[in-house]
Amino acid sequence: MAFAGKVWRLLVGVKDALALIFLLLFFVALFAILSARPNPGMVREGALLLDIDGSVVEEVSPIDPIQALLSQSIPIREYAARDLVLAIDEAAGDERVEVLALDLTGFLGGGAVHMSEISGALDRFRAAGKPVYAYAYAYGDDAVLLAAHADEIWVDPMGGVVIMGPGGESPYFGQALERFNVTANVFRVGAYKSAVEPWTQAGMSPEARENLTQLLATLWQEWRANVTTARPQADIELVTENVAEWMAASNNDPAQAALAAGLADRIGTRVEWGERIANEVGEDEWSDEPGSFAATQYDPWLAEARGKVDTGGDGRIGVITVAGEISDGEAGPGSAGATRIARLLDNALDDDLDALVVRVNSPGGTVTGSETIRRAIMRHRQAGTPVAVSMGNYAASGGYWIATPAERIFAEPETLTGSIGVFLVIPSFEGVLAEYGVTTDGVRTTGLSGQPDILAGFTPEANALLQASTESYYARFLALVAEARGITPERADELGQGRVWDGGAARQLGLVDQFGDLDAAIAWAAGRANLDEGAYEVRYLGDSTPTYDTLLAQLLLGGNDASQEGSRDLASIFARRETAQLGQVMQSIDSFMAAEGVQARCLECAAVPSGARPINPKGSGPTWLGMLAKLAFD
Repeated sequence: MAFAGKVWRLLVGVKDALALIFLLLFFVALFAILSARPNPGMVREGALLLDIDGSVVEEVSPIDPIQALLSQSIPIREYAARDLVLAIDEAAGDERVEVLALDLTGFLGGGAVHMSEISGALDRFRAAGKPVYAYAYAYGDDAVLLAAHADEIWVDPMGGVVIMGPGGESPYFGQALERFNVTANVFRVGAYKSAVEPWTQAGMSPEARENLTQLLATLWQEWRANVTTARPQADIELVTENVAEWMAASNNDPAQAALAAGLADRIGTRVEWGERIANEVGEDEWSDEPGSFAATQYDPWLAEARGKVDTGGDGRIGVITVAGEISDGEAGPGSAGATRIARLLDNALDDDLDALVVRVNSPGGTVTGSETIRRAIMRHRQAGTPVAVSMGNYAASGGYWIATPAERIFAEPETLTGSIGVFLVIPSFEGVLAEYGVTTDGVRTTGLSGQPDILAGFTPEANALLQASTESYYARFLALVAEARGITPERADELGQGRVWDGGAARQLGLVDQFGDLDAAIAWAAGRANLDEGAYEVRYLGDSTPTYDTLLAQLLLGGNDASQEGSRDLASIFARRETAQLGQVMQSIDSFMAAEGVQARCLECAAVPSGARPINPKGSGPTWLGMLAKLAFD
């Protein structure tokens, strides 16, 4: 028995050792997968294939590898606009790249400023004497804009073109809340601060309609100007104003209709499109798939392009990105967690930066989060560092709050900014509970005891306090704007009131200083710091691009991203918009119930596509007012 026991213990020991070895090998393999980077050696002569299978954003949101492995799903891929521009510009000057193959089949769009930046890169590529060939099943607005800058636009025989233009309708819950006796306790400042209207009204106020009409008209005008300048033969009026006649003239064939409207040059399958490019650059020696051509994929090309970025001399210009809704925590990248961003800025105080550029692509968020980021930027100003702000698709409300420390503000004509106003919404349910015989009772020592009470309703004292506090935040906002722009608080109030401005109007009104992209802001910052061109490096603070996204997609989905699933025809464009609208409704309800504290957020910005992933920042600000708002839900 003693011998048998020894044998048994030996076997158990061997089993445990083997299990430990396999476990270690698993984690080593997992680490290797997550740490792997695209191999620049995969770059080949021929075409650069940009298969933009997802959405274009300011800052890519990282994928949680554990969650992805557990759920066996990968979120829709995001592409940073600046990465796409870098890839195209590098290809324009590289002899190995003869053609740009732009596959927009899985393209889900992006913001107006990002589309303008990418289309500008396509123009520079063509100016280098190299052709661009675009292909898609179905082209939506953003895909049409990019494809307009191609030498040839191919559309699938089963596809077509649909141009919707900006705008649409949003849900208003005022009557529903009244029907169910739910009270929306609203505290706001600004006649144009329409973010609260979905909870108080059945439709848009005249002020909100006036503001949004002007904004969408400007964006629509800019879009049309971009497309028609790049493609004069495009008949936008035919496609948008006489849809039935347009389709009937082509026997209701969407592909032929796209050809007739000057929005496509060739009708053909992706195989035929690939064969057309293969005639230019040669066939792919490593693939037997029909329509393959010699090409370099986006990821390895970008990896090599980043390695070529000249670090310059001893000068350093820091760039911090504030993208997505502003919250008070660690959220991001891809969303603007104020604690995370402030920490990155404070860490950079020890980096001897010669200048700082703040890239803002945010519709705003919590007042406290906005102030946290603003104070961190001010610490750089107080240290003597020149600061510039570069605005992306939007830098509104809280996004403008954090722009106030800048010495120079850059924007684009399509940028949405302003929205200088604040609000707070907290629901209460005393009405609906009374219908079912639920009453409340208790003893108060003051008018604020137990407030805010979502079951018994708010007392006059609570209403007065919350409104006064909201107005104090607005006064603070006006003071920051007045000081930053060299105007009186009264003038800041005239420009404020929650009104949103396009970049052109904001420039005329003095809310921004000049037109220009991020590169223009960096160049200004370099000049302000007395740095010669090429004598400095641009350092993106906290910039860490996920390296395992593509590998996880291949591992879990066989290389197919989520955007490749489902139909690709014209109807799918409408289906995606419907899905996005449903998501917006759910996000609005979540926001209504979240009691996040006083907000400096732009509702109009939600009506304009940005390509950003919806973000629901959790938790209110750390101030006493934020805590007061959360008490109702704790």
